[in-house]
Amino acid sequence: MPVESLALLDVHAEGVYLDATAGLGGHAALIAQRLTTGLLIANDRDAESLELARQNTAAWASRIRFHRGTFATLAEAMREAGFHKIDGVLADLGVSRHQLTTPHRGFSFMADGPLDMRMDQTTGMTAADLVNFTDEKTLADLIHRLGEERRARRVARALVQARPIRSTLHLADVVLRAVPRTGRLHPATKTFMALRMAVNDESGELDLLLTKGPELLRPGGRMVVMAFMSIDDRAVKERFRELGREGRAIVLTKHPLQPTREELLHNPASRSAKLRGLQWN
Repeated sequence: MPVESLALLDVHAEGVYLDATAGLGGHAALIAQRLTTGLLIANDRDAESLELARQNTAAWASRIRFHRGTFATLAEAMREAGFHKIDGVLADLGVSRHQLTTPHRGFSFMADGPLDMRMDQTTGMTAADLVNFTDEKTLADLIHRLGEERRARRVARALVQARPIRSTLHLADVVLRAVPRTGRLHPATKTFMALRMAVNDESGELDLLLTKGPELLRPGGRMVVMAFMSIDDRAVKERFRELGREGRAIVLTKHPLQPTREELLHNPASRSAKLRGLQWN
């Protein structure tokens, strides 16, 4: 949803913007193209993706400052660039195609790979640590809460019985045997999503973004967030409404913007995207 995202962000040529989830640099390039004397701070905690973003935005290198870190370090990224308040924050909460299609990252069961799933591969537990050493009840609760998987107890029981889970395809096969396919969605999809969210503390990170992100804005500055999972979109909606009720911001999207039929034809992966924006008072 590049057109909708940029329209909500309302990019000005002389403004200062933060792409909190630079990924491969798609949104960063679109913002940088619109700048003249302005600056973009491109942040991501995935070093591999950030390097690719640097390459993909090389034509606008003079307008971009790169920073590797979690949402907890966004204020630090701004200070490093010489700013305390900025004109806009953009966050795309989706997993990048590079992460999903690179087997050694372990995000997907489309090819076999190690059970890693860390966005920052230099720190923290892996998905293998989580799935092989977490007790069954905790694992079931996690898959149910984060993956919204109603068959979570059956999945957790199967995973514990099959330990050690050795790879992405091994994990997917164990889940498939426990809860056979009933529709188009592979039975392991929600379990993979839950494990990835837990490994990267995505809920905690989103809370930080929604708490601290708006406060980085100048009066009139805008924050735009694209979510792909209902649990994330609910958090964004509730936080934006809270800020609106408090009079601290104006909610720009009464209902989330969603992909057009034309975009869905060219980019089916966008089907669950929901875009929301607010303007800081």
